[in-house]
Amino acid sequence: MHTLPFGTRSGLDVTPVSIGAMRFPEDCLDAVDLIRHAIDAGLRYIDTSRGYGDSEFKLGAALKGGYREKVILSSKSSPWIKKIRDDDDGSADSVRRRIDETLLRLDVDKIDFYQIWNITDEDSWVLATKKGGMVEGIQKAQAEGLVGHIGFTTHAPPKDLVERYLEQATWAEVVLATYNLLDKTYAPVLEKAHELGIGTIVMNPVGGGKFTGESDVMMTLAKQVGATSVADLAIRYVLGNPNVDTILCGLAKTSDVDDTIASANRGGFTPEAMTTIDNYFESLSKENVRFCTGCKYCMPCPAGIAIPEILNSVYEARFLGLLEGAKGSYRWHVRNVKPEACTDCGACEEKCTQKLPIREQLNYAKTTLGT
Repeated sequence: MHTLPFGTRSGLDVTPVSIGAMRFPEDCLDAVDLIRHAIDAGLRYIDTSRGYGDSEFKLGAALKGGYREKVILSSKSSPWIKKIRDDDDGSADSVRRRIDETLLRLDVDKIDFYQIWNITDEDSWVLATKKGGMVEGIQKAQAEGLVGHIGFTTHAPPKDLVERYLEQATWAEVVLATYNLLDKTYAPVLEKAHELGIGTIVMNPVGGGKFTGESDVMMTLAKQVGATSVADLAIRYVLGNPNVDTILCGLAKTSDVDDTIASANRGGFTPEAMTTIDNYFESLSKENVRFCTGCKYCMPCPAGIAIPEILNSVYEARFLGLLEGAKGSYRWHVRNVKPEACTDCGACEEKCTQKLPIREQLNYAKTTLGT
């Protein structure tokens, strides 16, 4: 695969597709074979975490025999996402312990990148960047030669990221954020980071798997722009954004690697094709099809049903044709309270700004997505 600058701050190059290490095969031998297959195919950057189960151990095994020298290895942690010990408090000392532990788990002498995992709000930003905090701890590890570069992942409000955090993060060399056909919220963040020379990494380029299934609605668009599948459409759309340096390909099977590389080699879409795609999705937007926009005026539901989230799954199934992906998200949203708990009180419909037949939609979800 071809390479491109990984921002300007890091001084590194990266391939358009990188390795997401959250969902390796359960069997360690299968995982090692898959990781090496991806590296042999040209993938360079690897994103793992102390919070990804045994991911670091499997990577440590796979990177023996000269494979370590072929990759840019990155891990991450934060106490607000996963606390390993009671004294994991976001201090410089606590993050240093996590770095030492990751070095041990990976069985390496140095990590190329260590990132602050998931800046979500002002509290996590302050905890990470204050004097004696995580950034300081990572920088000390850099000075000792244990870490090469530093960055962060984020789900913080894009406005805060663009106007404050990225400007203040003079220490950050890369940032990881979500961006895909269904979620372009962080497009301004990617643009700002690119402008500042911060390398950009995109997670969930296929919508957490939503775009790996079949959809007649999406294939109509795919054919218009010359994509071979819904997944190909999704990947090449993300790579068509000039502010994206690399996307994470979650490795679970060999085809994850091969198909994603094939899409990347076809190239990101032209600006004209990107406009066609944006216009197509705009015609199917929740506002234009008059569907739930997630305003949450219907909440709280007296029965505890997650109405907006369930209706979002209905939208994906009914209007985008992403039935299998919608079933997956539906199962997640009803893990605590199912639509069967509805008492038919109608309070949600009285408060709905779109005047939607919510009870009818919940019944659709129950009968179509719950199967």
